[in-house]
Amino acid sequence: MQTQKAAQPSPMRIFEAFTAYQKTAALKAAIDLDIFTHIAKGATTAKQLATHARASERGVRILCDYMVVQGFLSKNGNSYGLTPDTEAFLNRQSPTYIGDATQFLCSPDLRKHWDDLSAAVRKGGTTAEDDGTIEPENPIWVDFARGMTNLMTLPAELLARLIGADRSEPWKVLDIAAGHGMFGVTIAKHNPKAKIVAVDWASVLQVATENAKRVGVADRHTLLPGSAFDVQFGNDYDLVLVTNFLHHFDLPTNEKLLKKVNAALKPGGRVVILEFVPNEDRVSPPESAGFPLVMLAGTPAGDAYTYSEHQGILRSAGFKRDELHALPPTPNQAIVAWK
Repeated sequence: MQTQKAAQPSPMRIFEAFTAYQKTAALKAAIDLDIFTHIAKGATTAKQLATHARASERGVRILCDYMVVQGFLSKNGNSYGLTPDTEAFLNRQSPTYIGDATQFLCSPDLRKHWDDLSAAVRKGGTTAEDDGTIEPENPIWVDFARGMTNLMTLPAELLARLIGADRSEPWKVLDIAAGHGMFGVTIAKHNPKAKIVAVDWASVLQVATENAKRVGVADRHTLLPGSAFDVQFGNDYDLVLVTNFLHHFDLPTNEKLLKKVNAALKPGGRVVILEFVPNEDRVSPPESAGFPLVMLAGTPAGDAYTYSEHQGILRSAGFKRDELHALPPTPNQAIVAWK
């Protein structure tokens, strides 16, 4: 009987991790120079791209060749082409363009939290002098709102579909930590009888207002500026949205917020939570299981919580039942709970 040989150890995965920052920097440079959009418009050689990007031909050639190596471009002779992914998501002419997300995801204010991750591990939370990304009125959330609008369009559509927004019921909706506002705005777009109240810092809500005007629902989109933990929500809401927010805080803090949410809902009302929800093993699926490290670097006590952990705080906050829903192709999951 043949025995199976053990795989030969290789340093390549380690080396790729050592140099991963190079791929991020290169992709951001290609977005900043509008390489993908120029190719979509017909400039396909390094010389043509250099003219349109106002860059050196040598620099453009080296950058584009690297983009080919990394799978972001194709190459035929001296001509570069888009891949299906970059055609859809990195060409500014595309309605699904998401390149602006680099304004937040690659911002110096966000990246600085990773400069001494060892110290954050020792401490058990961010080493930022303030509270990291959860500092009150942190201007990084304006960058988030502007940069992530297009990236959140698909999850917002999926969530509106999940909760039945097209049924056009007369909903009163509270959108907590609204940011770009796309989750509430999308519900209002699908449901002409829905009225949205958006909660966030005043500077951030300006972006939500812009998106509400762009979609044509500004007359049903009102603002409640301030911290979700401090402002008075009011009551009789049919629906409360808590999207990409709970992971910034520890479980006791989230339980306190959900009790406040419960009090704001009418009987039978729903809270809809959008989150990265790792499996109980906490190492799968990769996108959700890797997210706690982002919170370790950037917040004092944030984390990505399992479904059972969410259920625990929902029960303590007075919610009677809940459901977990995947939202493919996004990595997020939605938890819907009833008062």
